[in-house]
Amino acid sequence: MSTIRNKVQLIGNVGNTPEIQHLDSGKKITSFSPATNDNYNNARGEKVQNTQWHNIVAWGKTAEIVEQYAGKGKEIAIEGKLTSRSYETPEGEKKYVTEIVANEILLLGNAKNPNESNS
Repeated sequence: MSTIRNKVQLIGNVGNTPEIQHLDSGKKITSFSPATNDNYNNARGEKVQNTQWHNIVAWGKTAEIVEQYAGKGKEIAIEGKLTSRSYETPEGEKKYVTEIVANEILLLGNAKNPNESNS
């Protein structure tokens, strides 16, 4: 069971162009936010779609794959771990961030075209 501790798996669509940073150490890091959708019927029987946005961070070779192939709208699968951190702004305000550090990225279908129907 130790292999499933703190494991996150998501399938969603990249919502923004991934931001790439080159660190002084020579490492590459990218961050981006894919969206996942959850559909359910409310008390009146109406279909409701709930969209969640997730903060993803990828390092090294995984960051390079994201940079090259995971543009805005692209459907991807992500496997990683949930992390939390805090930092202080220049104004002295403490901020908290929860994000998923990606271990593996799987490129799925094509980018969604809003003009196409799913018929």
